[in-house]
Amino acid sequence: MNDLNKQAFGKLGRFLVALPLAVFLTAWTVDYWQAWIFLAIFSAASLAVTAYLMKHDPQLLERRIYAGPLAERHTRQRIIQLLAFISFFAILLFPPIDHRFGWSAVPPYVSIAGDALVALGFLIVFLVFKENTFASALIEIDSAQTVVSTGPYAFVRHPMYAGALVLLIGTPLAMGSWWGLLTVVPITLVIIWRLLDEEQFLATSLPGYAEYRNRVKYRLVPRIW
Repeated sequence: MNDLNKQAFGKLGRFLVALPLAVFLTAWTVDYWQAWIFLAIFSAASLAVTAYLMKHDPQLLERRIYAGPLAERHTRQRIIQLLAFISFFAILLFPPIDHRFGWSAVPPYVSIAGDALVALGFLIVFLVFKENTFASALIEIDSAQTVVSTGPYAFVRHPMYAGALVLLIGTPLAMGSWWGLLTVVPITLVIIWRLLDEEQFLATSLPGYAEYRNRVKYRLVPRIW
């Protein structure tokens, strides 16, 4: 295993160990079947996508592991990344609080539907990675980068963010929390802010992007926006 793969697996492994600890400590119980199923799906999908990139697209893997507020070059994007980081953990940790205090009564079939959304979100993100080797975690342009307009990019201009939103909406439902859906609102606003800023950058920095933007009308949700 080369250094890049070790770094990727190490970073993901630490997260996948810390996440269940945080969830079950917040819930203050391990008697939480919704969380067990969600964590199994989340972990399996994360490992599968990482393993795929290790084998088929190490350059994209490298572009994805260097992420976070400090990795961004522009102050505005550092702020956006920080808000996204905080909002993401709110989505993950509010449902266990809800479970602990019994605020929501979510039917099992809703939690299973939430798990399906989580899996679907990962699938959309995977299809984006498969189609676009330049899908960096940062807003940047590679010297060899070209506009990608095939696959999911033929339907919306930011399919990775669309997939992420599907995953995020499914998360509180999967963990049995109606109230947790409220935590999706802040990160949705952050994602919209980020993609609008990203579009301005791409339109001025990536040849052909302005034409692509005119051709594919929808940013995030087909037929809506």
